[in-house]
Amino acid sequence: MSTLLNPTPGQDSVIHIGALLPDIMSTYGDDGNALVLRERLRWRGYQAEIVRITLQDEVPSSCDIYTMGGGEDVAQILASKHLRMHRGLFTAVEAGRPLLAICAGLQMLGEWFQVADGSHAEGVGLVDATTVPQATRSIGELVGMPLVEGLTEPLTGFENHMGATVLGPDARPLSRVKYGVGNSVPAGTAVPDAGLVDGVVQGSIVATYMHGPCLARNPQLADYLVAQVLGVSATELEPLDIPAIPLLRKERLAAAKRPFKRTA
Repeated sequence: MSTLLNPTPGQDSVIHIGALLPDIMSTYGDDGNALVLRERLRWRGYQAEIVRITLQDEVPSSCDIYTMGGGEDVAQILASKHLRMHRGLFTAVEAGRPLLAICAGLQMLGEWFQVADGSHAEGVGLVDATTVPQATRSIGELVGMPLVEGLTEPLTGFENHMGATVLGPDARPLSRVKYGVGNSVPAGTAVPDAGLVDGVVQGSIVATYMHGPCLARNPQLADYLVAQVLGVSATELEPLDIPAIPLLRKERLAAAKRPFKRTA
């Protein structure tokens, strides 16, 4: 497999997109994020392929970017154990290779996450975060205003989770929630005056509660990740004119009409 972060790849190089554990961690079609990355690279003339990394496989450190989706408690526990046992993802992240994680994938990357029986399951430990239950399950549209340099457009997705993710000092949020809940707050905790946030950004890792698939709904975020793979600024990427995408975004943003009520 290629090693494209340094130097910037030419269009004759094959870019490998590692789809992590799609056999157990792909709730709501989250493996579609890998497809979006592949197509946005191909449309710009780059060769790109998806590498499916299942529970039967060791985790390679040589992919150029990784994606991981959501799943239920049992899947999270299995996935966390697998990634800690086969440590290729650790090597890749330490080398600066981008990783996008969705929902339970976000929770699992933290230090620990609480499961249905109240116990704490060990996380992968790649982000400074922990997850406990919130008061009620969050189901519906999620819209956030990005807090990351280089992202200016609203982020949109669909959330369905019971977790409240608390960020530590080494992690920062991806967006400020406008509609929905995102990272939420633990049960019995008041919503901060500054409001709720969604996601985690730490090093080369970007994680969010947004299903959708997330990158199909958010082309600017997709290109933010593509640019990291190519070693360029997102502003240097050739623009893509795909009329269906603005229509999808307009329809989904319009669907998010009810802001989250600030209750404990």
